[in-house]
Amino acid sequence: MHLEEFAYGNSLIHKTDPRMKFLSFSVFTIVVAVSQKIETALIGFLIALAVSVLAHLNPILLIKRILIANFFIILLWFFLPFTQKGEPLFHILGLTASKQGVDLSFLITLKCNAILLATLSLLTTSPLISLGSALSQLKLPKKIIHLFFFSVRYLFTFHEEYLRIRNALRARCFRPKTNLHTYRTFAYLVGTLVVNSFERSERVLSAMKCRGFKGEFHSLEQPRLRINDIVLLFLFALLSAFLGAVEWKPVIF
Repeated sequence: MHLEEFAYGNSLIHKTDPRMKFLSFSVFTIVVAVSQKIETALIGFLIALAVSVLAHLNPILLIKRILIANFFIILLWFFLPFTQKGEPLFHILGLTASKQGVDLSFLITLKCNAILLATLSLLTTSPLISLGSALSQLKLPKKIIHLFFFSVRYLFTFHEEYLRIRNALRARCFRPKTNLHTYRTFAYLVGTLVVNSFERSERVLSAMKCRGFKGEFHSLEQPRLRINDIVLLFLFALLSAFLGAVEWKPVIF
């Protein structure tokens, strides 16, 4: 598994404090997510695209991630234009696509890609452990922090367990087919993973109690805010305010 493909680099975004990146990401994505105008979503997408360029992300990996996400978004274009009532735009195979449906599909596409680019540019450019420490220093609920840390720690372990079972099946010449034996085998695989995960969680809990775990993770890093970190947060606050002005201009003015 590759969850930290963009975590290491020399760009300005990589060097920014994870706390400021998380706050910037939160403010920006909230405004983009609640926007209902195509103009707002388009500007948000362009901002996120500019940040991804500034982060010097690997373009091939970035395009792969975007294509995977957009595979599901494209499915919306097969349904929304033909299910939303409104002004007819074009006809195909006896179905009528409405302008409102096309606009809604375009709006969702822009918003999803803007948030995805912001996530890849701001959150994945920090190591997962550093990001978890940043969330803890921002005083987020401890249960969320614990869930994040344990998910990061044991996701790789469970993936290795899955690979071990899969290799064992291959060694026994198992070939998946559309029959009852294949379905039963996959059910056993999932069941084995669940049981092993539960047993491992109990062992981990016992080990942590033996080591005096009291519900807190102590970080060895004590990051200090720099001017660049504050500037990034201030810049995203201004950009988010601008997006809000574009979105709610009739109301504000």
